Amino acid sequence: MGLTPDTRHNTDLPSPDWPFPGRWIGGVCLILGPLLMLTGALLRVQFHFFAPQQLQAFAAHQGLITAAYSTYSVGAVVLCFGILALVHRIAVWNRTWAFWGGTLAVIGLFNRIFSAGVDHMAFQMVTVLGADQAFGVVSETYRAFHVFRSANPCVMLGWPVLALGAYRADVLGPARAAALSLMFMLPFGTLKGTEIRSIAIVGLCAALVPLGLRTLREGPPLGRRATFWLVACVLSNVTGIVLARIFPVLMN
Repeated sequence: MGLTPDTRHNTDLPSPDWPFPGRWIGGVCLILGPLLMLTGALLRVQFHFFAPQQLQAFAAHQGLITAAYSTYSVGAVVLCFGILALVHRIAVWNRTWAFWGGTLAVIGLFNRIFSAGVDHMAFQMVTVLGADQAFGVVSETYRAFHVFRSANPCVMLGWPVLALGAYRADVLGPARAAALSLMFMLPFGTLKGTEIRSIAIVGLCAALVPLGLRTLREGPPLGRRATFWLVACVLSNVTGIVLARIFPVLMN
């Protein structure tokens, strides 16, 4: 059920009332999620988007392709938290639109994250078997059943529903809402490189990055205790990555 008409346009949430993931995490993720996905797409733009060429690109440029796919998939994970921040704004106007738009969009992102795991395994087969044999395995198993295949419609439907809800809630204007809805055409599935339809990520950035900046400006700066825990979390993750590189057994 929607709110009364006089509260329809009041989609600014006071800082103390921000639910999970909070104003700071939500705002940062609205900025970083789209930018990380755009960075990943640009890193692999020079290679043909079809699977065999992506595998051949990995064989010739392992570091670059690893960085491209890793950045893209991390962006999808980060974007999930940004979507939650957008959903909270839409819910101030109408919880039904917020629920369905957010649910469909996040399930769609989970689908992309699952595909990132398949891509990772395919690239490891290149290292073991070579690009041609790796593509043979991918080709023969491409249509194998997996439970996330049933989520394919969510990949396309979630973004228009979310964009329309954001527009009707006055969270996004018509141009930025239309830009967000373009995400419905972004390719998904195994070993999908960058192609013309990837321009949808530019629309994602145009829609959500300004909203993330606005979110961060809406309340007081990060407190000393929160800053401490943020730095501690970042340092612990960096330390874990460094140790895993030095002692590979830690990755078992």
